[in-house]
Order: sequence, then structure tokens, then C-alpha cells
Amino acid sequence: MPSLSVTVWAPVRRALTVTAAAALLLGGALAEVATAHGSSIDPPSRNYGCYERWANDFQNPRMATDDPMCWQAWQADSTAMWNWNSLYIDGVDGQHQAHIPDGQLCSAGNTGGTRYASLDVPGNWRAASVGTNFTVTYHDQALHGADYHLVYVTRQGFDPLTQRLRWSDLELVRTTSGAAPGAGTRTSNPNLNGVSVDIPVSAPGRTGRHIVYLIWKASHADQTYYFCSDVNFGGTGATPAPTTPAPAPTTPAPVPTTAVPTTAVPTTAAPTTSAPGDCTATLAVVASWQGGFQAEVRVTAGASELTGWTVGWTNPTGQQVTQAWNAALTSSGSSVTARNAAYNGALAAGASTSFGLIGSATATPSASALTCRAG
Repeated sequence: MPSLSVTVWAPVRRALTVTAAAALLLGGALAEVATAHGSSIDPPSRNYGCYERWANDFQNPRMATDDPMCWQAWQADSTAMWNWNSLYIDGVDGQHQAHIPDGQLCSAGNTGGTRYASLDVPGNWRAASVGTNFTVTYHDQALHGADYHLVYVTRQGFDPLTQRLRWSDLELVRTTSGAAPGAGTRTSNPNLNGVSVDIPVSAPGRTGRHIVYLIWKASHADQTYYFCSDVNFGGTGATPAPTTPAPAPTTPAPVPTTAVPTTAVPTTAAPTTSAPGDCTATLAVVASWQGGFQAEVRVTAGASELTGWTVGWTNPTGQQVTQAWNAALTSSGSSVTARNAAYNGALAAGASTSFGLIGSATATPSASALTCRAG
């Protein structure tokens, strides 16, 4: 496959000219690009989508507000994007659940160590708008063909903004007998340089945000690929970016030299819980990077049902909220107030809902004791 290494390396070489520091970070990626094979491209897998949108501008700090989940992924391990076409496991023998634990489906069980771990982090990933009848397109870059494809869609009620994907969250909606090596549609996209294969899918009863999970068993060996793609049934994609974008930097932002934590709650930021009342609220940091963070706030009704809720807290000096979803936020100085959205205000006694936020911080992100009240 000599032509494969030439076409895939071209965009990487162009990116390497950005800074010498970036070249050092990408060294591990370059060693493996020639073995690349493919990915889901429509709806795009999480890391392929980040690569397509930001490969030529991956140091731009505007990504933190315009595309926050891609930002945390680039900061955690940039090689996950440069190697968008190498997310696979060898020797699975069809035993997918035995090789991939719950919560690690998007990283294929942390294949390659922690390289792809950021793909498992729940949040406001950019989502493609689809109908209940749609087409999944994956790209076979190395012309391997397929023994079979398994297409899953999350069940109604799963929330990709706050939940890590589990096998029990998925419903199998399509199985195919595979594709011959080289079968598919050729593309002129220099980043792909292979064939694209379409798989018609029907997922009735879905509305709102979901994950499409594609398993592709290549024909050339016992090598299986796994892709998480974010979709919005009947919607318009991800929560919009702020209407006033941050100014473009005059100099490139420095590339972090340490990986960003991607576990649920960093050891340096314990959850903050409100005092008992009409309801309680718990804030937990789910990801952080240099100068910013993502957090989840879980609201739980008390002994009585709620028809609406309001959560409040105070930001420490140097911290502010820049984006939120599943709640309406207002700020006055350091004080923040979050009110339920139209669809998540009604809670039965003891029931919970959650909303997410992105913020900037000059120190470890935190919040004063949260308050939660009905209305």
C-alpha cells in the first residue's frame, strides 16, 4: 500500500509546519499513520469529525468555545485525531462485549492505551442532524472490505450529554453481510483516498440526541473497528456556539505538554452539593484543560415532585461560564443562576435530571455551595 502513506501523510506534514512544539507531540502519530484503515465519515465519528474541522487550525483557542468536546480531545491526546483511521482491536473473534467494557465503547476499550480515552467523555459533541431513516457512510481507506457491519443506535432516553455509553444503551438496527475488498465509491478527498460504503439504517421512535455505534469487521484479518457518531434526530446539530466568538489569536496558543484528565471527576475537584431543600444539586467537573473545564450539574427533586427548578452558585475569582446546555443560565458578576429548560423542569419525587456547562478558569475549577429551589 505505498500510495496510502503518501496521501495520508500530506496533511500531517502541513500541520507539522505550525510549530516545532506541535511536531514533537505528533511524532507518535506519524509512526502509525501508514497503517491507517478507515472510519465512519457520515455521520462522522467523534475523532474524524474533530480532524476534519480542526486539523489545519488545531491550536486555535476558539475551539474551546466553538467545539468544546473536540477541544478537550485535542488537549488530552492529539494523536487520537491524527490517527482517526486506526481505532480498532485485533483478535476480537466477534466477542465485542468481552473486549470492550461499559463506558469505553467509543475508545474501543481504550485501545492503544489512553490515546482515545477522550472520545468516551460525555458532553456536547457536534451532532449531525438526521431523520429516523438515514444512511451511515464509512470510509475504507485501505480497501480491506468487510466481513460484516453492525449498526447500533442508542435507545430513547439515553443522554449522550451526560452519560458514558454502555452496551445496554444500544439497540442493533442493522446487520450486513459485508462488502468485497475495494467495493464502494471512490473519493477525491485527499484525506481519504479510498472507497466510501453506504449502509441504509432505520431507527424509528428516536428524537433528540443519540449515538450511532458502528462495528466494522475488516476482511483482511481479525481486525475490528469501532466508531461513535453523534446525531440529532429531527434537530439541527449541536448546541450553537456563542454568537460573539472569541477574537482570533495573533500568535499560536502553546501546545500543552501534559495530558488533560478525562475521568469523571479529577481528584483535585470534588463534587459540590447543595444543602437539602426543595431539591438538591451536585456539580462535578468531568473534564479540564489549560484555562478551561467542562462540568455537569445534577438536580434531584426532594420529597415532593417539581414543576420547575432553579440552581445558583458563586464562581471564584478568575472563573466564568461560557456555554451551557439543558438549562438557561444568567450571570451577575460572580453569581450564576440556572433555570430548567422547557423539557426537564418536571421531576417526580426523588427523580433527577442534569445540565452541562463549559467555563474558563485560571485555577482549579470549583463553585461555592450550590442552592436549589423549586420554581
